[in-house]
Amino acid sequence: MSDRTGITAEALGNSLLSQFEDIKFEKNHLPFVDTLKKTKLAIKKINTASLEEGMPVLVFSTQINQNLRQLIIDSNCIFFDFFDTFISKMEHALNLKSSHTVGRSHGVSQNDHYTDRINSINFSLNSDDGLGLKYYDQADIILIGASRSGKTPSCLFMALQYGIKAANYPLIEQDLKNTKLPEILQQYKDKLFGLSINPIRLQKIRDKRKSNYASLQQCQSEVRRAEDMYHTNNIRFLDTTQTSIEEISAKIINKLSLR
Repeated sequence: MSDRTGITAEALGNSLLSQFEDIKFEKNHLPFVDTLKKTKLAIKKINTASLEEGMPVLVFSTQINQNLRQLIIDSNCIFFDFFDTFISKMEHALNLKSSHTVGRSHGVSQNDHYTDRINSINFSLNSDDGLGLKYYDQADIILIGASRSGKTPSCLFMALQYGIKAANYPLIEQDLKNTKLPEILQQYKDKLFGLSINPIRLQKIRDKRKSNYASLQQCQSEVRRAEDMYHTNNIRFLDTTQTSIEEISAKIINKLSLR
């Protein structure tokens, strides 16, 4: 729950819930709870859900308005107040009062960061799957790898979350005939980062998309030859098989010191 997008509360809440693997949680996202009327509607949902479940529901909140927050606290729920938990402690540590302004982290009030993210998203879209080769000199990073190894979602996530200009280039059959880097990539070697994946996993992904190159033998061949190219050219790479898009992006950013 939040008086804005609720993205922060949802992310922190999901992180906590993920530690309880044996419980299946039913989640309800309540963004933009920023008026008394909306707060009362939210409280009605909370109380109804608690009554149906026979126990108080868990509410993860970044609600800033103190009066509205107190109404929710008084409802039939177990309230996790991320705002008060962190901001109050920071105010004490810094000996300063926070602005208590809504929408700071995801709004357009941070114009420079917001503009960077929008520009980076457009860049990644225009440079997806080998498109926009003439813009590679502007890229912060260029992901390479076999098709369906996770390049596109990783590029978009880095652009959206961090404002990183990420392009990607698919290593096709012609590129994998030898371990030499494709000519178009040679001048950008310092920007390259490779993605790999378990061939069985790759085969399942391609098979779902009805790809004509989904045979296990083809997947094994492409992955092996792509990794040979990485090793030969000293290109850092990451196995994405059991790794989420968030983790892939974080590991790449860390390895390349992009932040």
